[in-house]
Amino acid sequence: MAIRSDQGIVLRGYPFGESHRVVVLLSPNHGKLRTVAKGVRKTKSRFGGRLEPMTHVDVVLYEGKNLDTITQVSVIDGFPNVRNDLDRVLAAGTMIEVVDAVVQEDDPSLRMFLLLQRGLKVLDAGQPHPDLVTAFLLKVADITGVAPALDSCAGCGSSGPLKRFSFADGGSLCEGCRTPGAYALRNGIVPYLARIAASDIAELPVTDPAMTNEALGITKRFMEYHLERRIESLGAPGGG
Repeated sequence: MAIRSDQGIVLRGYPFGESHRVVVLLSPNHGKLRTVAKGVRKTKSRFGGRLEPMTHVDVVLYEGKNLDTITQVSVIDGFPNVRNDLDRVLAAGTMIEVVDAVVQEDDPSLRMFLLLQRGLKVLDAGQPHPDLVTAFLLKVADITGVAPALDSCAGCGSSGPLKRFSFADGGSLCEGCRTPGAYALRNGIVPYLARIAASDIAELPVTDPAMTNEALGITKRFMEYHLERRIESLGAPGGG
């Protein structure tokens, strides 16, 4: 057994035994980590509130056979402004949920860690851009290798016009490549999604209120298809 230091963003936690808690972290070095914080559910726990979800922490771990034990923890960034606003909490919850779903245990995930950290920093800095969650989901799709085709037809590679979208076929399609189940898109939505996908999440283009909800709905359903599960934080299909 050995002691090592690591850092991570707390994704979630759940009770373990009478007073302990399993804390799931996203580590840049080790992917998803399941650790145990002993005695954390006691009133006088030395860990206090430092292991709450959406907290970036520095930890010292005692390596165990099944679960590493957190022996020390300090907060690097608690993103306090996120917690005081419902819209930001919902956006952060979606980010956390999706990252938790795609990252594997003991699989280094530096790009995903940096994306989540940046997303939480953007949320902490101010009110979320209407397309922030859409942009975050598209970047998760890119990191995991399932980014939808938005600049060219997923079937033949042509530049379009792209008027159909298929989750199973990998994104937008021209009329010649339309497949059963591919649905019609409103004019302008594909280039709108392409601009969002190409932008830094801290510098997103000016939103178009007529496009925002549909862009999120398409992206949400695309991610749910590839995750094979609903994104519960976004509620009903379509992002409502």
